Amino acid sequence: MHRPPLDAEQLRRSLTDSPELSFFSRIDVLESTGSTNADLIARAGEPDADRSVLLAETQEHGRGRHARSWVSPPRAQLSMSLLVRLPGVAPAALGWLPLLTGVVVVDALRSTSGVAATLKWPNDVLIDGRKVAGILAEVAAGDGAPTVVIGIGLNVSLTEAELPVPHATSLTLAGAADTDRTLLVRSLLTEFARRFTAWQDANWATTDLIAAYRERCSTLGARVRAELPGGQTLTGTATDVDATGRLLIGDQAVSAGDVTHLRAEA
Repeated sequence: MHRPPLDAEQLRRSLTDSPELSFFSRIDVLESTGSTNADLIARAGEPDADRSVLLAETQEHGRGRHARSWVSPPRAQLSMSLLVRLPGVAPAALGWLPLLTGVVVVDALRSTSGVAATLKWPNDVLIDGRKVAGILAEVAAGDGAPTVVIGIGLNVSLTEAELPVPHATSLTLAGAADTDRTLLVRSLLTEFARRFTAWQDANWATTDLIAAYRERCSTLGARVRAELPGGQTLTGTATDVDATGRLLIGDQAVSAGDVTHLRAEA
């Protein structure tokens, strides 16, 4: 299968050619790395680290939530991390950044690839119930404003035989109208810049963000089973997300860090 490389030069030019993408300070593309998140966390103290973007054609030690691995053949996916500082953000609101990123990915895929993407709480991106993208946010050490690295892993041209798990999918398998990875990067970054800027301009208030998340979250209204630490389970209807991004199952709130697995119940 022909899998062209990312157009690194076009992406770099977009920092000055595109008003939307001038939000970002730099975009770097590596042929291979262990983890784009780990690389950006290591750079967090550098003066130009804020709003930097790192992509890798191959990621050898990609990670998801709960240290689950994320691997795929070279150039079959997007492995991208962003570093942002959030001056003045309240600790309770900081947890909304990965959920905001989920909204960003859904909107970018809908507009660019024409797929009916939705969110599975907290921030898995699904097409027809199968996972096409995952998001991992990690706090980076540093002085001053909170600094977070957000990693996005998106399956673009994986075949059925290349999928890491049976419940995964790719844009190609989902019949996406466009799978140009450079175009997808530009779309994702444009959406992120727009959403993040609006959130910052609202002084990190989450009212609009919560509304946007609810509209795109297919978990809400579904009967689910949450597996919790210590072998405990919680079953019920997912009714809402609260102000801190926790999922309400019936009248009980669970946080992303406390849920090992969340499955739909028949």
